[in-house]
Amino acid sequence: MTTDWAGGDQEGLALIEARGLTKRFGDFTAVDGIDVEVRRGEAFGFLGPNGAGKSSTMRMLGAVSPPSGGSLRIFGLDPDRDGPAIRARLGVCPQRDLLDEELSVQENLWVYGRFFGLTRAEVRARAEELLEFAQLTERRTDQVEPLSGGMKRRLVIARSLINNPELLLLDEPTTGLDPQARHILWDRLFRLKRQGVTLVLTTHYMDEAEQLCDRLVIMDKGRIVAEGSPRDLIAEHSTREVVEVRFDVDDHADHATELQGVGERLEVLPDRILIYAGDGDAAAAALVDRGVEPLSTLVRRSTLEDVFLHLTGRTLVD
Repeated sequence: MTTDWAGGDQEGLALIEARGLTKRFGDFTAVDGIDVEVRRGEAFGFLGPNGAGKSSTMRMLGAVSPPSGGSLRIFGLDPDRDGPAIRARLGVCPQRDLLDEELSVQENLWVYGRFFGLTRAEVRARAEELLEFAQLTERRTDQVEPLSGGMKRRLVIARSLINNPELLLLDEPTTGLDPQARHILWDRLFRLKRQGVTLVLTTHYMDEAEQLCDRLVIMDKGRIVAEGSPRDLIAEHSTREVVEVRFDVDDHADHATELQGVGERLEVLPDRILIYAGDGDAAAAALVDRGVEPLSTLVRRSTLEDVFLHLTGRTLVD
């Protein structure tokens, strides 16, 4: 595919600048005064559990939901005043697929392209490129309804690119997909980033955030609790490795005392105990030396979920 997806503003300009961004629904505050800056050409993520405020933030960034407070500029424009101009330069991949299942794959692209005022010839030329990009060329005349979840998700992303957006917003792009479909989608998004498209995505999958994001913020209860690259966040807030220990008990807190002093710190969860250590194998060996006999022991590297657990006391799936 030869299309240059990116373009427009001066190189290095922040495409999104939010200061004190707030969203309220009655007495409930979904987004509580966050500061965000997204730079051209990067992949930026919002990581957090359901209900953290990620989707409410994305709707404000998509210029479809007005902020309740703070300031927001997208492409240097004010969403309240310049909403149509902003939306013309955006691609949006919502959490739900929202495809017309009675139309064919290519017809979904043709119809959507007309919303942006593209001519019939322009729409069809773009659709050809996007079908190839999404690996759907051979399914072009198929109706949408029988497609797999992964194919539908690729079609939604292809559709969001019909207007050559400079900025692509993806809300939970791989939720509900099997591992193979997720990896195919990651590859498509990585290709977009290499072509110059700025990506902003929400996710509650730590592996997805680590794979796709140059920088990210971790959100909890409408607030940002940490910001940085995945590697920097793990280095700052966790240890290099973690030992997951499971016992054949209902309450793992019963075993916390006998694990004290193994590693740098412990996190006791309902179904396991996490031992944070620079050397996981050494920590696991120390358990053997103490005569501790867990049901299972797993040594793994630290992840963003460990960072979130350390900062909030909750897991990403809470």
